[in-house]
Amino acid sequence: MKQSASKNYLIIGGSTGIGNELARLLSENNNVFATYYQTDVTNQSNNNLSFHYYNSLEENPNFNFLTDKIDGLVYCPGSINLKPFARISTKDFIDDYKLNVAGAIQTIQQVLPKLKASGSASIVLFSTVAVQQGFNFHSIVASSKGAIEGLTKALAAELSPTIRVNCIAPSITDTPLSASLLNTDAKKEANASRHPLKRVGSPLDIANLAAFLLSEESSWITGQIMAVDGGMSSIK
Repeated sequence: MKQSASKNYLIIGGSTGIGNELARLLSENNNVFATYYQTDVTNQSNNNLSFHYYNSLEENPNFNFLTDKIDGLVYCPGSINLKPFARISTKDFIDDYKLNVAGAIQTIQQVLPKLKASGSASIVLFSTVAVQQGFNFHSIVASSKGAIEGLTKALAAELSPTIRVNCIAPSITDTPLSASLLNTDAKKEANASRHPLKRVGSPLDIANLAAFLLSEESSWITGQIMAVDGGMSSIK
């Protein structure tokens, strides 16, 4: 991917899965600040990539490791809590909302002055194919990620033209987050067969689009919910 100059990117949740793949991609030509919470991968740091502890649920998180200007922010933390609706407590919904939505909101608010200093920054958030499609046992994740889709569009309007905001809505992706859904060959085969392209997603599939949305090559794209789902949302 072409880069006119080295940029500064912040990836929240850059220690595993999609976030880690994106950190690897971006750090080839840019300065990347990646955060970890439960999985410490500071030994993967290099000249362009540094890891920092960060808990998005803490009040007033500390971002003193950042430079004064940030050109892109990606919020990767998420959860996949699949339960029958009758067995879900109100607390289950609230806890999921805190991680997926409140964490993203607090992070964006804290970093906003540094994004504005860029003059042409980009924010990338994550939803799920389950918001628009509707699947059994997905009421928790679909509710919180549905809020992320609404937040994406509202912020895209409010922060334009100097900050773009877009959202990626994947289907199931082979990451530690979905390990329990893909931990046998039979499960992998069953999930792959549900997609027109007959495979589950890889972290690189999603990271490639995120890198594009952060780059100047996507400078006329904002307020979009972009599906990367093997065709599940549009092909029957």
